This record gives sequence, structure tokens and C-alpha cells, in this order.
Amino acid sequence: MPSPMTGACQCRGVRYEIRAEPLAVYACHCTECQRQSGGSFGLSMVVPREAVVITQGEPATWVRTADSGNKMDCLFCPTCGVRLYHLPHARPNVAIIKPGTLDGASWLEPVGHIWTRSAQTWFDIPDEPFNAETQPVDLREIIAAWKERR
Repeated sequence: MPSPMTGACQCRGVRYEIRAEPLAVYACHCTECQRQSGGSFGLSMVVPREAVVITQGEPATWVRTADSGNKMDCLFCPTCGVRLYHLPHARPNVAIIKPGTLDGASWLEPVGHIWTRSAQTWFDIPDEPFNAETQPVDLREIIAAWKERR
């Protein structure tokens, strides 16, 4: 894994650095991640919030309210629209990076899958250290599974 990790939106107008190791990487199969990614799931990488630094451009922010009522700031490029990361209001010390925006992501391997009950029927959920049918109450178990794998 490179250090610091760098990434950008599709048009390269907004660039960022992550100056800490990830706490976890997982796949989310909720219908919102399917819609946002345009695919069958979205990858998410949890990092300490203070480790994310915008190095070029200025992302736009949209506040999304989840079915649970929890809110999150969704940061994206105002030009190309690519989602870069989320800042969950209920978890003020973490950022959830969309790791497909990293400059190099060949080392990524999710430690688990969440919202498996809404996964596409043709997608076989692999047996991972952490899988959940819905949203985990907190991130402790998935972070512990990530640490164990590393």
C-alpha cells in the first residue's frame, strides 16, 4: 500500500491524499451504493478523518439522509460528479473513501460485505471474516477483521 495514498476524481479536478493507513476496506451492497456506483456494490475504505487532505480543487458537498435517519456529507467533484468520500455525522472521527478513486488500488481486498440482504441475486457473497445482512451498529467488528487480516 502506498504512503501517502493519493486519489482524484475522473476529470482530475479534485485531488486528495490520505496520510494514514486504512482502518478497513469492505463492500457495501445497499441499494444506495448500487445506485451511486452504477454497479452491484460499492467499495468503502474507512480512514481517520484527519488523515484526508484535499490537495487540489474544491469538492462539492451533498448531505444524504439514510433510511436510519443518520446523515452524511457526500463529497464529490463539482465538474465530473465522481463521489470521493463520505463524512458520516454519527462517526465524526472517520471518513469513508470511495477507493476506486485512488491512484493505485491493486492492493485493495475487502475484508467483508455489508447489506448482503440487498445484494444482486447473481452475486455470490464470498465467505469473509465479516459479513452482515444490514448496516453494522458500529465499525468495530469490521475494523477488527481488517487488522486481523493485515
